[in-house]
Amino acid sequence: MIPSATGKILWVDLSTASFTEEIIPDQVYRQVLSGIGLAAWLLYRSIPPAADPLGAENVLGFVSGLLTGTKSTFSGRWMAVGKSPLTGTWGEANCGGTLAEAIKRCGYDGIFFKGISPHPIALKVTPAGPQLLDASALWRLDTLQTEAALQELGGSGSQAACIGPAAEKRSLIAGINNDGGRMAARSGLGAVMGAKRLKGIVLNGNTQVHAIDPTETQRLTQSVRRWVEFPDLLPSGALFKLGGSLMRLLPFQPAMDGLLYKMILKKWGTSGMNQFGLETGDAPVQNWRGSRADFNLRQSAPLNPDHIRRQENSKYHCAGCELGCGGIIPGKTGQPHAHKPEFETVIGWSSLLMNNDLELVYTIQDRLNRAGVDSISAAGTVAFAFECFENGSLTLKDTGGLALRWGNPDAILGLVEKMIAREGIGDLLADGSRKAAERIGRGSQAFAMHAAGQELPMHDGRNDPGFALHAAVEAAPGRHTSGSQLYYELYQLWRQIPGLPRPRRLYSKASKYKHPKDKACAAAASSSFVQVLNGAGLCLFGAFLGVHRLPVFAWLNAATGWQLSPQDYLHIGRRILTIKQAFNARQGVPLQHTIPPRALGLPPQKRGANRGRSIDLEPQVRAYWECLGWDARSGQPTSQTWQKLGLDILLPD
Repeated sequence: MIPSATGKILWVDLSTASFTEEIIPDQVYRQVLSGIGLAAWLLYRSIPPAADPLGAENVLGFVSGLLTGTKSTFSGRWMAVGKSPLTGTWGEANCGGTLAEAIKRCGYDGIFFKGISPHPIALKVTPAGPQLLDASALWRLDTLQTEAALQELGGSGSQAACIGPAAEKRSLIAGINNDGGRMAARSGLGAVMGAKRLKGIVLNGNTQVHAIDPTETQRLTQSVRRWVEFPDLLPSGALFKLGGSLMRLLPFQPAMDGLLYKMILKKWGTSGMNQFGLETGDAPVQNWRGSRADFNLRQSAPLNPDHIRRQENSKYHCAGCELGCGGIIPGKTGQPHAHKPEFETVIGWSSLLMNNDLELVYTIQDRLNRAGVDSISAAGTVAFAFECFENGSLTLKDTGGLALRWGNPDAILGLVEKMIAREGIGDLLADGSRKAAERIGRGSQAFAMHAAGQELPMHDGRNDPGFALHAAVEAAPGRHTSGSQLYYELYQLWRQIPGLPRPRRLYSKASKYKHPKDKACAAAASSSFVQVLNGAGLCLFGAFLGVHRLPVFAWLNAATGWQLSPQDYLHIGRRILTIKQAFNARQGVPLQHTIPPRALGLPPQKRGANRGRSIDLEPQVRAYWECLGWDARSGQPTSQTWQKLGLDILLPD
């Protein structure tokens, strides 16, 4: 048995209120790791074709990673998985907080739910075993209230995850809350939980896992710690934004090093990139049609990361993390504390809507967290509605009297409240911009900025074409955590895996839009590497240090006793990717997700950092599929690749 895994999972049938434990063979871990790999293997075999995402046949899973609990730094991530009701594709949502280790302490590598309960229910797991509790009294409570109630039921030291009122109402942009505001937000998996009438889970176990070589694990962890503790050499936020302005003006840029990004995260968190991203063209403006010329340094001044940092009462660390990129700020509506907003939330509720009121961003984050709504999708949907109103696709009669004008704080907050309550226009918008556009018609589809139904994140592919490519080809569409050209530079995979493209230390910005074969092979390697990270339960931000500083592969060998090479692990990542692609193929969904022309620079912007830039995505998509051994025209994994990856044995059907 692999000591860093528990070797089993828990199945919960909500229709029959019954439990089954399944033993996972060691060979499965060696083929797909744990975490997202184990989930892909289980869901591919368990969810039938054409399954209704909100029906009894869909499976909702909570998984930790193979390194979780081994004292490897950055190993505290957990993932929710299932068929996405938002996109109809493979769905996954990655979250920090405290739940990952709690899953393992209960003696499981994952907990999976099927069926539908006849009434609201919650799962409690203790050393005495699993138990289903009537959660009728918790139904309609917000996430913070629910989490507190669940932890009281679970006892001292318990950890919980839950949904809020939005998921109960089956909003397709609902997420799953943990640790007072950490959100497994993407893919609409909160709606799956709501449809199953599963209000939450509370875990309080005492199982211990360990690495097979704890001494080597500790040595490797110590080697990472010195990079995490590397001194902060950054200037103030006011000067850092000017660096973004300079980067915008230069015709070339350096390959990025993760040590710089580590400093940003440790000092400010992801909000350190607010104004920098707006200046360089990374952050979208006015529903993706505007630029920093429309939301300039004066307008973005309230978003200076120093302002947010001054609000912090303390740094926030996910379990197993020493970096502490999160922060705790004073509560806005009576709660003792709240998590500070991340880059995605700040940009989504500021420049995307032409709003520069930071207090409004705080207020909206609090409302969304309590309701259990994905901040990215909600912001994209509100921006869509504002442009619909501007163009006459929505009227005052449609909006219940709300004048949806850019930057109008009352209209922004009012629309959020209606979406949470599924009231009036909010009922139409609560399932995201694609569904709303289908219902509205009247040319509104042009304003819906999504990939296969999932709203695009706040990183502009016109600035980094890798974001557009990954949004279009990943099994879970429209995400920013799968890969980009920047991420590839940060991972520095070529240092340990021969044959991978090596970026130049200094290159022209124009070159980012050329050489599709090299870019596609780098993207395929990034995608495969991210599956390894998510199979191990490691944080993306830790991986940004680069594989020469974060010993991902050595950690896995120390934990398991395997002697696999970095190439072997990338091969495992490719295997996981292929299973997820095959899942989508079997569900009958398109394997390439359409990106709105506006987000590809078609036509190009006439001003701002991304002026004149456009992306020819098709050659990269075909080359990406080919690099992974999938059919270059259809994206279907070929039978030869299926056999080469050993999937004919692992998944014989």
